[in-house]
Amino acid sequence: MAAERHVDHKVLKAFAETRVNVPAQEAAERRRQVNHLRERLKRHIAAHPDFDLVKLRASGSTAKFTAIQRRGGGSDADVAAYLRTADPGVDEVSLLEWLRERCIQVYGDTKVADDFKISDHAVGITLRGSGLKIDVAPVLYTGEPDDKGYLVTRQGTRVLTSVTLHLRFIEKRKSSDAAGPGYTELIRLLKAWIRQSKLCNPDLRCKSFLLELLVAHLWETGWNGEPLQVNDYPRAIAQVLAYIARAGLQSPIVFTDFYPAGDVASSRDPIQVWDPVNPDNNVAGTYTDQDRLRLVEHANTALEDVAWAASAPTRGEANDAWRELFGPTFQGA
Repeated sequence: MAAERHVDHKVLKAFAETRVNVPAQEAAERRRQVNHLRERLKRHIAAHPDFDLVKLRASGSTAKFTAIQRRGGGSDADVAAYLRTADPGVDEVSLLEWLRERCIQVYGDTKVADDFKISDHAVGITLRGSGLKIDVAPVLYTGEPDDKGYLVTRQGTRVLTSVTLHLRFIEKRKSSDAAGPGYTELIRLLKAWIRQSKLCNPDLRCKSFLLELLVAHLWETGWNGEPLQVNDYPRAIAQVLAYIARAGLQSPIVFTDFYPAGDVASSRDPIQVWDPVNPDNNVAGTYTDQDRLRLVEHANTALEDVAWAASAPTRGEANDAWRELFGPTFQGA
């Protein structure tokens, strides 16, 4: 693909800084509110003996520095509440409801019950004043190292996870002697693309964590004989889109940071991208083949827009092509 004529790395970086990245002041406010919740929750759970609170860990995109600016909902911050119980009769299926009640009691009369919503594996708390949403996920702790524990879903299913290892996984790749800061900013740009895509096509499925792992895979393997160009955003975005569109997400992706590839379970799932800390957890395990084809087709369309932008005769036409990916807020050179 020819070099960008009108929308280059500098333009996309400026867009990321103004429209995608979380401003420093907002990020500090998120951390303050999360820390406030953590301290109140720690004190409150200590007074309720059903589960013992072992520790609270910041997790998710805020902790990994892949969070993007809010636009109409979604989780802004995540907290993993590591819990332990010595009572074998405790009903794990009710753990999320138990945690929701604890969170309600923590805030007392300052909030209404509708501000606390249970999802598949977390309790979402909406802070009306700031609009911030915090997801608190219960993790059963069994004493394993590296903060390994088990997320408990609404159905009572245990899923091995580790906040520490997930952070170590991304820090290894974004470090100054590896990809550098362009690594996480590229992820944020791709998250902005898929968020805009879902506004146009609500049936499109592509979770943020899946995008993170696709970037990690391409950082390791490159695409079409070329390393992932994390310091050339238009080229890197084209590489990710081309990988999805051309390879079709049909080959398993396994990372060997924390377990050997042979530990991954046999699967017939249409998309197989395995959790770096859990060889039994396919991140895309619930996606159907129709979901895969829809994402592949959408990536192909976006790739055509990027290719057109690279050779567009005018700046306006190049900007219009990128607006197909990022929406009307995109401002080019």
